[in-house]
Amino acid sequence: MKDHALRLRYRDSTKGGALGEEKAHVAPSAVLAIRSRLKMIDMISSIEELSQLTTGELSEMLKELGSFVLQSKGDDGGPKQVDMEKLVSLLPLHLLAVCLNLGRGSDLTYVLRGMRFLHSLSELATRHIRLEQVFLDDVKLSEQVMDLIFFVLSILSDWKKENHLGASPFIHSSLVAASLHLLTSYFSSQWHELVHILLAHPKVDIFMDVAFDSLHEDTRILSVRLSALSTKDFPVGPFDSQLTHFTCQQCEASLQILLSLCQQKLFRDPILKNKELCRNGGILSLSLTILKLGIPECLKGSMDIASSISRLKAKILSILLQLCEAESISYLDEVATLPKIMQLGQTLALEVLNLLKTAIGRKQKPTASSHDKSYPMGSVLINALRLVDVFSDDSNFRSSFITNTIPFLTQIFATPHDIFVSSWCSVNLPVMEDDANLDYDPFGAAELALAASSNMLTEAKANYSCSFRSISMPSLAYAQTRTACVVKIIANLHVFVPNICEEQERDLFLQKFQKYLLSESPSPSLDYAACNEATTVCKNLGALSHYAKSLIPNNLLNEEDVQLLSEFAYKLQLWCKSQGGQRTFQMAKGDTSSQVNKDLQPVQQPLPTRVTSVPESNVDNPPKNIEEPTATPSMKQEGNARDETPRSRISINGGLLQNSFGQNLIHLGVTRTTSAGYPGAGTASSMELPRCKSADHFKTAEPTKESGLRDNDDRQPKRKKRSIMNVVQTNEIENALVVEPEMHKSATSLQAWAEKLSGQGSEIISSQLKNW
Repeated sequence: MKDHALRLRYRDSTKGGALGEEKAHVAPSAVLAIRSRLKMIDMISSIEELSQLTTGELSEMLKELGSFVLQSKGDDGGPKQVDMEKLVSLLPLHLLAVCLNLGRGSDLTYVLRGMRFLHSLSELATRHIRLEQVFLDDVKLSEQVMDLIFFVLSILSDWKKENHLGASPFIHSSLVAASLHLLTSYFSSQWHELVHILLAHPKVDIFMDVAFDSLHEDTRILSVRLSALSTKDFPVGPFDSQLTHFTCQQCEASLQILLSLCQQKLFRDPILKNKELCRNGGILSLSLTILKLGIPECLKGSMDIASSISRLKAKILSILLQLCEAESISYLDEVATLPKIMQLGQTLALEVLNLLKTAIGRKQKPTASSHDKSYPMGSVLINALRLVDVFSDDSNFRSSFITNTIPFLTQIFATPHDIFVSSWCSVNLPVMEDDANLDYDPFGAAELALAASSNMLTEAKANYSCSFRSISMPSLAYAQTRTACVVKIIANLHVFVPNICEEQERDLFLQKFQKYLLSESPSPSLDYAACNEATTVCKNLGALSHYAKSLIPNNLLNEEDVQLLSEFAYKLQLWCKSQGGQRTFQMAKGDTSSQVNKDLQPVQQPLPTRVTSVPESNVDNPPKNIEEPTATPSMKQEGNARDETPRSRISINGGLLQNSFGQNLIHLGVTRTTSAGYPGAGTASSMELPRCKSADHFKTAEPTKESGLRDNDDRQPKRKKRSIMNVVQTNEIENALVVEPEMHKSATSLQAWAEKLSGQGSEIISSQLKNW
């Protein structure tokens, strides 16, 4: 209905309808003018013939003739003259008229020929002054070209309803890409100039909708094709592989244009205000479709397809990142407006985390083919890390991210120490991501699509491939940014702001991290790998805490980020050195039988009292020999009074004794007594990490009387968790909110206070105050 409504709006504009006040782009008189001039020019046959010529061939013909009249053969075999000036001036309006009266799939095939001819003329006009005057400098003609692009995309945006026309999916994908790339070839290759041209058009909001929707249809077509190939039990031949790669490249070429537009602030802000794309989840849905694209087993060896799909994922992550980091409007707040869209956002977040785990695994196990510069995979890892940093710092997603980021963080920190240091605490990375943009060839793409639609495509002609332009980050910036993201993710999840967070959230991320380490081993009480993994994680966290300080001068991190990481690392190390942790290490050293008997006895040596700050010496020089036991004072009587864990649960809940585990956490200040709202170690099972791999992983448990640790979103204050303001700024805004409690509804007031507070400390933006 969307594209049909758009066509009606165009038609109404010619009849003085709802848009009658706008300029009539396709007036009846113009159509009559086209028909009368067709007597002099056979438009259809001319376009079908000339669109097959390359730009170089057209240029040679014009040079040889010395005029703008081309000689060709007519349908009857006789000579025919084509006045290029008249043909060019009528071409956009003629294609618009065809689009308004689409009746069969061959019409879209003809429109693709016309688009290809427009691309050739745009390139040719830069070499011929007269053609440039006619084709590029005519304002009316430029308006018609823009209308043509908008209208073609509106037709392609609802493929399911238009597919009765019978057009080939290859025609669809190449026509979307050709239409979007005509913006740069005809109007301007400078993005800031192109954005101004687009925003000046009265229907730019429609363009935003149909551009993303038409690309979404292409990605669905690609997804269906990949799914169909995955059901084949026999190897896929080169022909099918080439056609799949072609579709991938068309999707990538289209997405590349939209990403470049979103990188311009003037274009990004209207997108954030677009209800269909943001609040109703249009971009989220497109992103999820792309991130779920999988490579069938029969195409695993096709590096061109694998790299193209990987770059698609990197580019859509980059678009999401552009929207999330925008200062004018909070994209994640828009997503959280409707429960259905919020659920879609949570599903997307889980998909990003799964993608991150895959990307990290690929980097830790590099292969020659996966890092061949001939097949750039795109900046998947760095974009996913930056996106998780944003998600984990947002109140709408933070509670679920506290649990769901732990597997991939453990995957990072559980690597052998030497490998971890060379990968995450160094600028000389053994492997880094290669990213690239396509040098799109609309002429070659249209030629292949047209041949495929007419069943005349051969394997030789199907070998279509675009060249690349590298856009990889400098190695130094890449290494430092990647490490900074990991630090900020941990800081986001570990931070506790007393005036904002609830008491149950204190050290919640630390507790769940410990619980995950314990639950990883299939036989926790006896498994050496479990204790060895905990040792490695602690050692690597200490190394990262020390290295992170070097990133502060570059403004990649601030002191708060590093302090939070150091505190987290220090507390985890103390936990590893706890009495229960010592038992596990002793069991791993061979004292298994005697230690199991000791586990059934009351704990006599707990940790010292609760740590409230990280000693500077321990931050700079984290403990190295954490497996060595340390003598501690005897435990006070009230320590055991809190422990009501049944002895029968000792061998079930992890490598450490459940009662010992609970007591140690209490002395660390991680858990809370029942009087403080935390039920103690007896209900530790409520903290079990969800292990499912669906969107339900993000759903929080229903609160119960027995559960003191609840991740219910209703209990989360809808504001940023990080303390972004100093004490002076905080007091100032709190006092202002008493006087003006409805401040968040006034954009003017928010902006004024953001500017005022920025003069008293770190820079504050209005969207941050809105979430305060």
